Amino acid sequence: MTQLQIGPHTVQPPVVLAPMAGITNAPFRTLCREFSGGKGLFVSEMITTRALVERDAKTMRLVHFDGTEKPRSIQLYGVDPVTVGKAARMIADEDLADHIDLNFGCPVPKVTRKGGGSALPFKRNLLRSILREAVAGAGSLPVTMKMRKGIDDDHITYLDAGRIAVEEGVTAIALHGRTAAQHYGGTADWDAIARLKEAVPEIPVLGNGDIWSADDAVRMMRQTGCDGVVVGRGCLGRPWIFGDLVAAFENPDGREPGGAGTGAGPAAPTLKEVAVVMRRHAQLLGEWLEDEARGVIDFRKHVAWYTKGFSIGSEMRKKLAITSSLDELDALLNELDLDQPWPQGADGPRGRTSGRNRVVLPDGWLDDPYDCAGIGADAELDTSGG
Repeated sequence: MTQLQIGPHTVQPPVVLAPMAGITNAPFRTLCREFSGGKGLFVSEMITTRALVERDAKTMRLVHFDGTEKPRSIQLYGVDPVTVGKAARMIADEDLADHIDLNFGCPVPKVTRKGGGSALPFKRNLLRSILREAVAGAGSLPVTMKMRKGIDDDHITYLDAGRIAVEEGVTAIALHGRTAAQHYGGTADWDAIARLKEAVPEIPVLGNGDIWSADDAVRMMRQTGCDGVVVGRGCLGRPWIFGDLVAAFENPDGREPGGAGTGAGPAAPTLKEVAVVMRRHAQLLGEWLEDEARGVIDFRKHVAWYTKGFSIGSEMRKKLAITSSLDELDALLNELDLDQPWPQGADGPRGRTSGRNRVVLPDGWLDDPYDCAGIGADAELDTSGG
């Protein structure tokens, strides 16, 4: 229950940071790794294969890893098999990463309207071609994939996609137990994760969806039989959850239920401790972007997640969300009642929680699950970072 094998890489405990656009950049990965003691697998945000092959400057910054990241994991998004293959070959030949993950789970309209992300597995032959080219291009590097159950309840694809992945040499599969239509609403279907594990016993299956605490992660593995967990929204504003996950997986039977702050794992942080992490996060972003102001501005979107549940007032939240320097951020944080304990109930859902939505697809996309027509040359443009 505590070891996951991704090609030659042993991931122990079997915990993976989900790639999230604009979130899982190098600074955030650094924070998560520090709390985990370097244990687990931490994947970059989504990278467009065409932008990578064309060496777009922004994209090349996103694929940079520091010397402490081992293994280095890149998530690729692509809809053209040839371009995906070229990107995988470039990563292997230039030693840009140690592991390649493929995105077939993104539900946002700007991706699905062009046939990418969670829309793509419906086209079985296209999926097969992309996986075949990626695996061939990657050479000795392991290739994994992340997907959803399907487009909607009438177009479920995950079992077919799982078998195709095994046949084409994919090393592991992560399944988010929602359809694209659900976006992030409702409850993740953990039973689907169990069914996928039964359908593809040859390779590891990782579960994703509704992991808000370390207890949820242990419960998912016990309930579904999956080989590991992928944590996304549950770590927003809480990079220390990876420390709790390590503790839970290293002693799953000796852990009492309850989550952070109950004595079941590492003590939940006070607001003072959260403020220290907030400040470090903003500083790391500035160093990474080589511009303090840009780093603090980029940090703004994290403020609501870090401060969820604490009594700081709406005006202070607004002030924190418009800071543009570390000195300004320090001054505001010092005005807070920093002795506040971790708020009760703050460990639940965070981030996007939108319910069912119509999935935006290319015209005629659902007419034939095998015909690959409908993918245009612009499907990979302006998409790096999700």
